[in-house]
Amino acid sequence: MTIARPLLSALLLAAAAADSRGADDLNWPEFRGPRGDGSTTSTGLPVTWSETNHVKWKTDLHGKAWSSPVIWGNQIWLTTASPDGHERFVLCVDRDTGQVVRDQKLYDVPNPQFAHQFNSHASPTPAVQAGRVYVTFGATGTACLDTETGKVLWERRDFVCNHFRGAGSSPILHDGRLYLNFDGSDHQFLVALDQQTGRTLWQTERSIDFKDLTPEGKVKDDGDYRKAFTTGHVATFAGGPQLLSQGGQAMYAYNPADGKEIWRVEERSSQGAGTRPVVGDGLVYVPTGWAQGQILALRPGKKGEWLDANQPTEGDRQLSIVWRTKKGVPKKPSLLLHQGLLFAIADNGVASCWDATTGAAIWSERVEGNYSAAPLLAEGKIYLFSEEGKTTVIAADRQFAKLGESRLPDGFMASPAVSGKALFLRTKTSLYRLEN
Repeated sequence: MTIARPLLSALLLAAAAADSRGADDLNWPEFRGPRGDGSTTSTGLPVTWSETNHVKWKTDLHGKAWSSPVIWGNQIWLTTASPDGHERFVLCVDRDTGQVVRDQKLYDVPNPQFAHQFNSHASPTPAVQAGRVYVTFGATGTACLDTETGKVLWERRDFVCNHFRGAGSSPILHDGRLYLNFDGSDHQFLVALDQQTGRTLWQTERSIDFKDLTPEGKVKDDGDYRKAFTTGHVATFAGGPQLLSQGGQAMYAYNPADGKEIWRVEERSSQGAGTRPVVGDGLVYVPTGWAQGQILALRPGKKGEWLDANQPTEGDRQLSIVWRTKKGVPKKPSLLLHQGLLFAIADNGVASCWDATTGAAIWSERVEGNYSAAPLLAEGKIYLFSEEGKTTVIAADRQFAKLGESRLPDGFMASPAVSGKALFLRTKTSLYRLEN
């Protein structure tokens, strides 16, 4: 078949334009986006908005759910649940129109586990790729669906875990595997599943023993010390790829191919970690959780190394704590890293900036509100989303500067997604598409 020159030129130009934008600008495949760090290469996102300004569409969502939207092509995927947890759903929304094109019940749950009122029965964020979406409700069930037909291609309902306060860990995709954290009050482990079949490729128990949680050395009968809500992250260091996965009382690195532990850093004074680590310049940055939490900047170690975060580092170890801080530590919102600076929004609304190499405090400013959603980085700007519905945009810079402020009803528990030049924000009751 011969294609006319003008048509061929137009097709080539369109393809070049699409390629120049890159897949990162269009797809938001898992919690915190294509790089798992809350950053986007998209440009031209709005800085301010309201219910009547910059809203292309608004779609009301049923149920109670804190899972964040993920995007592939023209599809936005989310999960939801009835407030009592008896019913679990997966939703698909058309990216262009906001129309709900799929509202599919996956599970009826006669006896749902307890979920704290601050949590929901559908808090883990899905993961999506071409043709498949992966949704999990923790021990209740994990399923892989065909994105065109909604057919359940495989599911797993055999993992035993008492989530204690409710599930919160989101799945991640890497090299043909789906990684899941299960950190409950009874069992603490992580698994790698074959993306195509759902078959268990490996399952690894957390190695920390939880034996010294009291001054008397007794096991403390408190599930919060074993519980975690974290999401894993695969990063490549000099020794190769490592699966970074935070559990109760410790930060771990595993071989993503076989699940064998490489190193760990114990932080036994904290509890209930709930973020996704960020990586840059060979360091791992992670908040350690509730109670006496701190932010640790870690230099990854060699196989078999471990250390106690609250004791001086002894011996010749590659694994080390480069710096730490106990001020401005977030419990739920993840960190942001940009051009040698580390940023955080604490749950109580204190925004902070540190030198990512040295840990030197650069600024700390109070921003109104309470925060659970992870922040977003776009074009040198940081978007902060409060539980009360306020979004504050600040400069990702050494000088604190507020660039915009907006409000939407109902507030944010879910984290944002970006596709093209549009922001997709899930409030407690609705999904918005916002753009200039």
